[in-house]
Amino acid sequence: MTRAAVALPPVTLSEFDGVRYLHLGSVWVQGAMRIARPQRVELDYVQRMLASLLWLPAEALGEGRAVQLGLGAGAITRFTAQRLRMATTVVEINPDVIRANALYFALPAAVEVVRGDAADWLAQADHASVRLLHVDLYDHEAAAPVLDSEDFYAGCRAALEEGGVMSVNLFGRDASFHDSIGRIAAVFGSDQVWSLRPTREGNTVVVAGRGVEVPGREALSARAAQIEARHGACGLPARKWLRMVRPYEPQDSDQDIPT
Repeated sequence: MTRAAVALPPVTLSEFDGVRYLHLGSVWVQGAMRIARPQRVELDYVQRMLASLLWLPAEALGEGRAVQLGLGAGAITRFTAQRLRMATTVVEINPDVIRANALYFALPAAVEVVRGDAADWLAQADHASVRLLHVDLYDHEAAAPVLDSEDFYAGCRAALEEGGVMSVNLFGRDASFHDSIGRIAAVFGSDQVWSLRPTREGNTVVVAGRGVEVPGREALSARAAQIEARHGACGLPARKWLRMVRPYEPQDSDQDIPT
């Protein structure tokens, strides 16, 4: 039985202090949008998923194709499609999540929306066709990623073009985190994997590249400054990200990457 054949949780909405939240049949927040400013990336961990931009040359932002696996409340989809003006595809298994985004979360009309399983989509995706890949695949229990195998991450890497970047939302304080990041490193190579510090809620963003060349401190700082100058209104603290990033090390460590 495929995931698409499994009963999917109901989509519910809530609003508080000008922010609309998406839930999947539980109190767990699956996404958010500030109603008066839909371009702003509201949630801390979603902002950190866009730290993937630091691994791309600033002059190349907006080029290539962006893909998001798991729609949530569409914050990353809105950003890549409208702010970066990238050709954007989103893959979402739950039709009610897609419907809620169209009605309540300002889903851009130009986005290609694929209703289906992310693993199935990767299996038929053109190799080396994606520059930015964002993966946020949690169900209503929000306990662990629903797709988290080496085969899955191999499919992600195969979809990336040379120099392309993937970011993944994981629970960094969960015991499964070390296994998950280890699987990513086994596929991408240890020198192509980085992580950010956990958010207060425990979300840890892992970034992995396909043949990415990381520049020195000065160039990274310049990239971060340009991201903030162009997209600061969206709530992207790119210079702060630099202080959060650390390279992958087996068994983890508490030392941050020197930037």
